Amino acid sequence: MSSPAAGSRPQRILITGASGCVGQYITEQLYRHSDAELLLLLRDPAKLTVVSADDPRVTLLVGDLRELTPHAGAIATATRIIHTATAWGDPLRAQQVNVEAVNQLLAFTSPVWLEQVIYFSTASILDRQLQLLPEAAEFGTEYIQTKALCLQQLEAHPLAAKIVAVFPTLVFGGQVGPGDRHPTSYLTAGIREATRWLWLAKWLRTEASFHFIHAADIALVCAHLATQPHHPNPEPNQGALRRLVLGQAPISINATVTQLCRWRRSWQPPFGIDLQGWLIEALIKLLRIEVNAWDRFSIRQRHFVHEPVSPPERFGLVSYAPTLQAVFETAGLPHR
Repeated sequence: MSSPAAGSRPQRILITGASGCVGQYITEQLYRHSDAELLLLLRDPAKLTVVSADDPRVTLLVGDLRELTPHAGAIATATRIIHTATAWGDPLRAQQVNVEAVNQLLAFTSPVWLEQVIYFSTASILDRQLQLLPEAAEFGTEYIQTKALCLQQLEAHPLAAKIVAVFPTLVFGGQVGPGDRHPTSYLTAGIREATRWLWLAKWLRTEASFHFIHAADIALVCAHLATQPHHPNPEPNQGALRRLVLGQAPISINATVTQLCRWRRSWQPPFGIDLQGWLIEALIKLLRIEVNAWDRFSIRQRHFVHEPVSPPERFGLVSYAPTLQAVFETAGLPHR
């Protein structure tokens, strides 16, 4: 079987987790802005809202990621794979989905047709220089540990040169209320609840910072990568497998509270209580808050920032939601 000639047929892109928040944004972006044929792996077709299952460019592969054998033939026809599906909560399921199923998925691909794999991980397992955090394997939850293990395995995989590992930071998407056909991310769903505690948060101060990104901007980057020729990893100080942390410029917790106060038109005092480590520990004990080893590491770490970080602008694109104000607006967060 000879290699496919460039431009001989449309890209055939397999998207796992296609009914999830990020998966649906990616599916819609590729459907609207490419001629790619889309293979959508998902468990519940009823949750797919951004494209029609009857469209001739769409093929549904219905099933669990842990049972890929029925779809082996379709997987082998994919020229690109965008693997967003993941699992957490149950240690056994996390191991099966986040590690074993990834290996099985790659085993079913065709070395003749496959050009690229975009693999989704999480920025939480990386340090500032995009290297694997030792604490991820030592203290991480089942989700963190399995993502760390999978990354290590993929670095040594025969297909590593075809893999782009993307590490989303905090993901917003959808709306806080009804009316958006995209699923709502867990973070966006929590904004409304967070505003109920704004009366307390505005009296507190803490030195911590993070990146965020909207699912629409993740889709912009992934669609760009999936429709451009795949080249050897251009990133410095990395191996064959390319690592991209997807996020906007870092923002502090204090700035986040300030911006949320402005959006909600709520007065913020010019001073506040500094949440130092000893005070946080005292509050945990006083309020009897359950924390695990990863929670404690995160409290000590405080600054989850990375360099370089890759917003859409790094690829010559324009962000859909480059600021928190844009996130609040697109989420439909009320001002009051």
